[in-house]
Amino acid sequence: MRDHEMDRELAERTFGQTVAYLVTSAEHPDAHLAPAPRVDLGVHSFVLDSINYTDFCVMVAGQYVHHVPHLPEAGNSPSPLKSTVQAIREAGFAVDHELWNATAADCSQCHAGCTDSPVGK
Repeated sequence: MRDHEMDRELAERTFGQTVAYLVTSAEHPDAHLAPAPRVDLGVHSFVLDSINYTDFCVMVAGQYVHHVPHLPEAGNSPSPLKSTVQAIREAGFAVDHELWNATAADCSQCHAGCTDSPVGK
């Protein structure tokens, strides 16, 4: 609410979609999933709450999940937003279409998008 000038209702909806995105990303580490920009605000806020974010990552993924911007050349690839929304729905989460009605943010969870991911090493 403080960092992005959201009212409580929007902040709670954003955080709910953030958790859905992060859990789905952890359950599908090889998928190229990315948040919509409005959901990405929640991801960034959660990452800054480092103690709670780290505990959450360990609980859902078994390790810290990095969040990184895409490399410039990744901008030419098709948007993963549609597959992200579908994966979230298939994981059993409700999708808040108002928050996902956009193009994907230019970032991902590291284990799902970067070449030097520690997952599997």
